[in-house]
Amino acid sequence: MMGTSISGASKGGVLAMEAAADAGWIAAVVVKLLDDAGDILDSDRDAARACIARAAAFLRGEALPEAAARPRHLDTPPAETARGGLAPWQIRRVVSHIDANLAGTIRMDDCAMVTRLSTRYFSRAFKCSFGMPPHAYIVQRRIQQAQHLMLTTQEPLCQIALACGLCDQAHFSKLFRRIVGLSPSTWRRHWREAPLDAATA
Repeated sequence: MMGTSISGASKGGVLAMEAAADAGWIAAVVVKLLDDAGDILDSDRDAARACIARAAAFLRGEALPEAAARPRHLDTPPAETARGGLAPWQIRRVVSHIDANLAGTIRMDDCAMVTRLSTRYFSRAFKCSFGMPPHAYIVQRRIQQAQHLMLTTQEPLCQIALACGLCDQAHFSKLFRRIVGLSPSTWRRHWREAPLDAATA
């Protein structure tokens, strides 16, 4: 029923999806580092060893700069049962819809449609399940995707902003600093250097 409280399975689904996203994000960084090491192994063994050290540090959990954490609110799913939340299947569908459309416009009407709810009811139910309005969640997912691209590609920030559905680099930088606490360029440099620092300390 629409008005029933969100179940433990629903909250567990949110946790599982966020854990999978985190694991996939770290795996992509490690794969990129190992690919880089393989590419330069014959020409620059020291640089290759540095890439491998960074990958090892990520896998050991030593490459997490405290000041450059992931978006804060996405790390904390709702701790208590809330009435009127989304069902597990609705959570899965709306998260999949959002993730598939991060590069473009994500309309609330479309999100409501995939959950088979009215737009007004969907917004309330989403906030019950995720602890924030849909718009705030979408912004933070865009920032997480930008973080992934900053670590796994050499694309300039202006291109990463567009790839994450943000209108320009200035808008991206403003949102990034508000959510993460650092500028995108500082965060990118910090994360790329921190694993090596941790591995060689």
